[in-house]
Amino acid sequence: MHTPPRLISTRFAPIGLLAAGALVLAACGGDDGEQTGSGEADSFAGETLRLWHYEGDNSAMGIAWDEAIDIFEDETGATVEFEEKSFEQIRQTANMVLNTDEAPDIMEYNKGNASAGLLASQGLLTDISDAVEEYGWDEKLAPTVQTTARYDDNGVMGSGSWYGIPNYGEFVMVYYNEDLFAEHGIEIPETYDDLVAAMDEFVDAGVTPLAMSGAEYPAGQLFYELALTQADRQFVNDYQLYENPVDFSGPELRYGAETFSEWVEAGYIGDETAGLAAEDMGTSFIAGDYPMLYSGSWWYGRFVDEIESFDWSVSLFPGSDLHPGSSGNLWVVPTAAENEELAYEFIEITMRPEIQATLGNNGGVPVAAEPDDIDDDKSLELISLFEEAAESDGLAYYPDWPVPGFYDDLVGALQELINQNATPEEVLEQLQVAYDAGVEDITN
Repeated sequence: MHTPPRLISTRFAPIGLLAAGALVLAACGGDDGEQTGSGEADSFAGETLRLWHYEGDNSAMGIAWDEAIDIFEDETGATVEFEEKSFEQIRQTANMVLNTDEAPDIMEYNKGNASAGLLASQGLLTDISDAVEEYGWDEKLAPTVQTTARYDDNGVMGSGSWYGIPNYGEFVMVYYNEDLFAEHGIEIPETYDDLVAAMDEFVDAGVTPLAMSGAEYPAGQLFYELALTQADRQFVNDYQLYENPVDFSGPELRYGAETFSEWVEAGYIGDETAGLAAEDMGTSFIAGDYPMLYSGSWWYGRFVDEIESFDWSVSLFPGSDLHPGSSGNLWVVPTAAENEELAYEFIEITMRPEIQATLGNNGGVPVAAEPDDIDDDKSLELISLFEEAAESDGLAYYPDWPVPGFYDDLVGALQELINQNATPEEVLEQLQVAYDAGVEDITN
């Protein structure tokens, strides 16, 4: 799930969700709310748009997109046939269903080389470059946001044709249950050493500090963040964009694996979490069972809505200048879609200022909103934190992005560390082989 930093590369567009002086909330134009697309909206009466996404009803994206659906049906006369799919359902089945008559007309899909890039290179996603020009989406999205929407013939992000449109940003951070910290007389950490000391205190009190999911993405993102505490921008360029070979036994990834394993041994991460899904992790934090959760901004709106029994706050990961994060997931149009034009009309509505404002005022990070439209204090807190990361060139993509299949490799490897079935050295050797084979497949 997951969304870019500025990458110093001659091959790729600069990355970073914030254009200089513009911040995340870029002016959109078209603020009268009128149809600004192809002008064919009135001809869609009686037609059906099949739409898939995996956002919760009370997430920022889910709320904003529900509003977009209502506007779309009212203005076009078409009907939206929405199917909620889980992230795992779409990830695991996309390449099998997108070339069949079961494919939707539009769907949310993860960005990056291993996800949207792979489907684009396989011919499963529509090149929407003409629609981008027609609707002016390239003018609404800062060049830094466009990186994850464009892919070359090999499916590598940053250049080539447009295969999707992001309408929000995202990043990974630490969520704190302030009541549990206060109950145990522990200060919210400001530095990495503070974080470790706080976790030690919780363990001494019989409390597991970190909510975690080993069966899905969270464990891999924590491993990557720990590696990033030892990394610089060149490491990110090498890992994500293949500028130089990556040594998994080098100081960055070795530190990530060894420290993750040490955190399991120290009791910071529960050994039962190897089989837990991300949903289990999130609901356990909502229930007040854990002092901390390390995960993405996609939880923020839901936490605002559902956490009623304790106060909570957030921060970037202490002691690191780099953090997993990027533009948000993409609206993509499968090549087997029956109603491409309907899909483009819907994307256009999600880019309108009123929908962007809804997203921003419900705990999301809009990429094309009017600044004055964001009036919710909790949402402004999130957006400000995102700006802090992006303005400092601190967004480093996600660990599973470099090559197809690497998500499953990471999940399996981190489960082994949680279960203590393999050493960090053995896990890194496994990941090195999978990474190198994937890079060779893409670049040769």
